[in-house]
Amino acid sequence: MDQIYPYRNDRKVRMQQEQTDQGKLQVTVLTEDGTRPVENAMVRISYTGVPDSVLEEVRTDSSGQTPVLDLKTPPLEYSMEPSEQQPYAEYTVQIQAEGFEQEEIAGTEVLPDVLAQQPVRLKFQTRQEFDRIVIGPHTLFGEYPPKNTESEIKPIRETGEIVLSKVVIPEYVVVHDGPVGENSAQNYYVRYKDYIKNVASSEIYATWPADSIRANVLAIMSFTLNRVYTEWYRNKGYGFTITSSTAYDHKWIYGRNVFDSISNIVDELFENYLSRPDVRQPILTQYCDGRQVQCRDRGWMTQWGSKTLADQGYSPIEILRYFYGNDMYINVAEEVSGVPSSWPGYDLNIGSTGIKVRQLQEQINGIAEAYPAVPRITADGIYGQKTSEAVRKIQNIFGLPQTGITDYPTWYKIQEIYVGVSRIAELNG
Repeated sequence: MDQIYPYRNDRKVRMQQEQTDQGKLQVTVLTEDGTRPVENAMVRISYTGVPDSVLEEVRTDSSGQTPVLDLKTPPLEYSMEPSEQQPYAEYTVQIQAEGFEQEEIAGTEVLPDVLAQQPVRLKFQTRQEFDRIVIGPHTLFGEYPPKNTESEIKPIRETGEIVLSKVVIPEYVVVHDGPVGENSAQNYYVRYKDYIKNVASSEIYATWPADSIRANVLAIMSFTLNRVYTEWYRNKGYGFTITSSTAYDHKWIYGRNVFDSISNIVDELFENYLSRPDVRQPILTQYCDGRQVQCRDRGWMTQWGSKTLADQGYSPIEILRYFYGNDMYINVAEEVSGVPSSWPGYDLNIGSTGIKVRQLQEQINGIAEAYPAVPRITADGIYGQKTSEAVRKIQNIFGLPQTGITDYPTWYKIQEIYVGVSRIAELNG
C-alpha cells in the first residue's frame, strides 16, 4: 500500500525527522536457540514503513552486538502523562548474516533517554526467504480488550485446582499467542525472566520512575506465578501456561524489544511475588491503565496511577498497598527451577574465596566457549582481578551494571547463560 501511495512514506519520514528527543538502540543477534552470538551480521536500521531509508548500517561484534545507536524519538513528556501523541518512535531492523536466513523486525520501539534492546534469533539458512516480525502498538497507546475480572485467589478445594506444593520460579513459561480457545495460535516456550521483561516493556513505559516500574513488575510476576502455581490453563485441558491476550492475561508480543530500565529491575526482583497472610499461592494481581480502561472500583492497580504515586515519592510496596490494600506483602519463591546452585547469600568480590567462587569461575569458562570476548580464568576459588574483569565483561554483554562484582542479578544471569550453553554442548557432544 505504501508503494501505491508514496506520499504516506514521505509523511512518515517527515514525522520521524521532526522528532526532538533521542533514545538509544542496541541489537543483539544470536542463533535460533539463543546460546551463540552471531558475529559480523549486517544490521540496517530504517524508519518503519520506509525500509529503503537506511539510517544506520552496522555489523555485530564477537558477542553478537551492534554499537549503541542514537535515534530520534518523540518528546519525553509524551510518555510521562497520558497523551494522544505516540510517545515512542518505531524503527525497522533488517539483519543479514552468512549461513542464516534474513530477518526483518518492523516496529521496534525507541523511547527517549533509555536504551532499547532488540534481540534477534536467526535460523540457519534452509531457504532463500526472510522472516518478518511485526511488533504491535504498546498497550498504553493502542486499543486492546480489557481484562476479564477474576478472583485474585483461586479456590483450593476444587479437584486438581492446585497442583504445586510450593511457589517455584519456572525456567520457562509456555505462552499461547492468542486468546483462550484460538487453536490456530502458536505456543512459544519463553524463559520466565524474558517473558516478564517483554510484558513490562509492552504494558508500561520504560521512562517512568524506577519505583513505579518495580510495582508493576511485581504485579506482573505475581499474576504470572499464580498461573504457574495453580496450573490454571493446564487444568482446563490446554497445553500452555498463559496467553498473550489482555482479556485473559498480559500483552506479550513475539519478537519485541525490551528496555534496559525494565530489564535491570526484572533481574533485581525476579524471585519475588505478592502474597496475603495465610494464602500460599501468589496473588492474581490484576490491573488496568486507568485511562482507556477504568478499574479502580474493582480494587485493581492502575498503571498511570502507579506512575503518579511514584512521582510523589511512594515506594513500590506503598504503591501496591494503595491499590490492593495494606495486607499485601512481597514474598520470595522457595525455588528457582533450572539453576544448578543457589545464590550464596552475599556479593562475591575481589578477596572472596571458596567453593562458590570456584563454581562461578568454572561457569565463566564455560560461557567463554560460546562468547570469545569473555576471558578465560583460572578456577582456583580466589576472586581476583581477572575474575572481576571477566564478570565485568559478562555484565557488559548482557546489559547489567558493569561493577565486576557478582551480585544477585549477576549470579543468576551467569547461571542462566551457563545452563543454556552447557545444554547445547551436551546435545552436540
